[in-house]
Amino acid sequence: MPWNEPGGDDKDPWSKGKSGDESKGSSKGSPKGNSKGNPVDNIEDITRKMNDKIGGLFGKKKLGSGNGPSSTSLVIIGLVAMAAWLATGFYTVDSAQRGVEFRFGAFTETTLPGLHWHVPYPVDTVELVDIDRVRTAEDRTHMLTRDENIVDLGVAAQYKIKNAEDYLFNIYLPDYERNQSIGTLFQVMRSAVREIASLNTMDSILKENRGAIAPDTRVVMQKVLDDYKSGLEVVKVNVTYAEAPKQVKDAFDDANRAREDLDKFKNQAETYANSVVPIAEGKASRLSEAATAYESQAISKAEGDASRFTQLVAEYEKAPDVTRKRLYLETMESVYANTTKIMVDSKSGNNLLYLPLNQLNTSKPSSSNSDEFDPATAGLVEQALRNQRAQQTGSIRDGVRDATRGSR
Repeated sequence: MPWNEPGGDDKDPWSKGKSGDESKGSSKGSPKGNSKGNPVDNIEDITRKMNDKIGGLFGKKKLGSGNGPSSTSLVIIGLVAMAAWLATGFYTVDSAQRGVEFRFGAFTETTLPGLHWHVPYPVDTVELVDIDRVRTAEDRTHMLTRDENIVDLGVAAQYKIKNAEDYLFNIYLPDYERNQSIGTLFQVMRSAVREIASLNTMDSILKENRGAIAPDTRVVMQKVLDDYKSGLEVVKVNVTYAEAPKQVKDAFDDANRAREDLDKFKNQAETYANSVVPIAEGKASRLSEAATAYESQAISKAEGDASRFTQLVAEYEKAPDVTRKRLYLETMESVYANTTKIMVDSKSGNNLLYLPLNQLNTSKPSSSNSDEFDPATAGLVEQALRNQRAQQTGSIRDGVRDATRGSR
């Protein structure tokens, strides 16, 4: 039977086994029975206790009594929150960085390395910019040269940030390392390379003037970036590739080989010329000096002969016979002085001379063979020659003396 029907002895399941009299006695004040056994009352007790503990933290014993936290507690909480918010404004700038501060999105200042503070977010914000890191942009494409040829040219530019404010504010996407082709620096680099390529011929880019392509490109890039006020500095530009297009590379290589052969033969010719020309110039100089000396000698001899002939004419006019005979004798003396023949005047004496004619008629021996003659024979020959010269000289003197006496 149900617990609340008549005769059920009021067996309330919430009475927790207590006697019916107690239940009845307690139920007079409440139609639902004993409040201590009511689950709703138990939940309220638990909630009340929790509120009392929380309220103790704010200076009240019971929060559920209807009174809020005290004003002192609220001030303390506000100060702590304010201190925590202000502490978020401290930041550190490394030696390789610059700090750019914004106030409500507008630039305020650039900070140097060290510890700094700014009004925390959302009032101020800070962006740290690395100005020492060297970045790289690369490009390789076909370009048209001044002589209307196409060259495959590749360049790599190294750059860094020199002004953080200009880098962040003046131009859109100064550089974009994830996709370099949409960055301003990449477009400036490609434009500068095309400009330099259009001012040079293909041979100049690939051979003669290849070393000047990189510095010229750097100068043009830096000028354009400075005009844009980009805040970027181009550190170095390198030419990584410079060749003819693949479609004509074989023909271009043949032309290069022919050009190299031309240079090789030219160098060989210059080497030969450098070895021959000095020798020829030396010979020409010696011949010129010899000709000059011969000219001076011939002129001097001619002048001397002319002077002697002039003097001789004067003497001849005075004594023609004597002068004629003297000239004859002087001529014969000069002729016989260089001959190997020996003339002996038999009338001058009766001495018998023994001469080795077979050796005297031969040519004059050289100095290297002079030691082959017998010393006795050489002495006889030398004595005979001295006697001959003495006789000839005496005869000439006597003749000249007789001629002079006759003319007187």
